[in-house]
Amino acid sequence: WRLFKGKGRETATRSLNILDENIDSVARERLRWLKVSFRHIGSDIGHSGMKDLNDVIPLLHSLKHPTFFTRDEDFYTRILVHREYCLVHLDVPPGESAEYISRFLRHRNFRTKVDRIGKVVRVRRSGVSYFEQHNSRRRHVRW
Repeated sequence: WRLFKGKGRETATRSLNILDENIDSVARERLRWLKVSFRHIGSDIGHSGMKDLNDVIPLLHSLKHPTFFTRDEDFYTRILVHREYCLVHLDVPPGESAEYISRFLRHRNFRTKVDRIGKVVRVRRSGVSYFEQHNSRRRHVRW
């Protein structure tokens, strides 16, 4: 559990970050060093070889407000926006995945799970674009 202060009150939150199988072991080790907590599909949660949309989306529905990080661009589509999770497509070189996951989680617009839930996000070197519930337009923010 992490405590953070927001709008004059202290609130406890637990962030559930899920990494797709396509996030390599080097990135996972770097995330551990950066003290980013996560569960990895195939080793910590779910099973190895889960078919992307058919298996992963039901898994996310069974968890409490997860943020799912993947390199698979099929997850960056407006139709996957849901109020119970956040999907993050990492459109960066594989060797930079850990740094951009950490950077995304520290961004002022996405720092808490409340800020992330209900969004489908694409992370790029140039910034972040995302779809969200109740907004038909794609939004963009810079680093």
